[in-house]
Amino acid sequence: MNKTVSLLAATVVVALALAPTAAAAESTEGATTWSIEPADANGPNSRVSLRHTIDPGSSAQDFVTVTNFSAQPASFGVYASDGIISDSGDFDLLPPEETPVDGGSWISVAAVEGSTPRPGGGQVVALDAGAAVTIPVTISVPADASPGDHPAGVVAEFVQADGDAVQMASRVGVRVHLRVAGDVVAAITPAGVTATWQPSWNPFAPGTVQVGYTLANDGNVRLGATTVVGVEGAFGLGATSATQEIREVLPGRSAPASVALTGWPLVFGWGEITVTPVVVGEDDIAAPTQTASTTFTVWTIPWAQLALLALLVLAFFVIRSQRRRSRERMQARIDAAVADAVASAPAPEAARP
Repeated sequence: MNKTVSLLAATVVVALALAPTAAAAESTEGATTWSIEPADANGPNSRVSLRHTIDPGSSAQDFVTVTNFSAQPASFGVYASDGIISDSGDFDLLPPEETPVDGGSWISVAAVEGSTPRPGGGQVVALDAGAAVTIPVTISVPADASPGDHPAGVVAEFVQADGDAVQMASRVGVRVHLRVAGDVVAAITPAGVTATWQPSWNPFAPGTVQVGYTLANDGNVRLGATTVVGVEGAFGLGATSATQEIREVLPGRSAPASVALTGWPLVFGWGEITVTPVVVGEDDIAAPTQTASTTFTVWTIPWAQLALLALLVLAFFVIRSQRRRSRERMQARIDAAVADAVASAPAPEAARP
């Protein structure tokens, strides 16, 4: 049975740090290795992504180059899709079967020599061994598009032969940083906070406050965040905190986060989550970014310590009861011995006249 293996599994990770981006796959014709990278009309250039700020109702053109590094011909579907953030926190694109409705739907891939239209959008390009092709892409922003970031990407997906028994989507891509010109709003806030106490059953060891929350991007540009989560008891006793870095939250989306705080059970705790927005990468955000915070409470019942106290109290009464019984038994033996001694003593002789 043949199988397709992708360096990026069955998803596209297009938050690129280096170019070109390459993948490998196995088919009935052998191993196939290919890449897609930013380019100009003359071929690949030094960029790592496509970055554009476009007015509503306007368009911009750019280029990508697809290269077949394999020893045999191969075909690749080149198309655009909307950007998302995966569960692991990495930038990704919609699955191949999902239709883009935002920035990805505004990107068209031009036909080149030897290409054919791809079902669902884009082009299928056939490349000889070692060949490359530079493909124009056009970004056309609707006149009613909202200002801000509309993340997207352009991918090259390996087209398997009909005889391959296992069909998998193996693809790599180039990220498109697409911003629609207009007023920029930068805001990220914590929401949906949950806090639970996980005691240690060792009464001499601290427990854990497990805090879960989401970071909601209420603005229209992507942002990272630095979060500080803290909790303390009455009068600031047992204060503890932790700092987290969230790499990226897309506009209108939210990202889950959680943190475990080690602390002592002080019956009740007061907590706060403070979020400071962070500009991501080379983004230019003129709008001010403001810190946001929210509070929470949590019961931190000292179950182990209460159990230990109960055992100590029980032990005290058991020991006191045993001592009382021991004294009573001892007194009973003394009383019995005295009674025996009195009973066995000879009767006194009668006094002589």
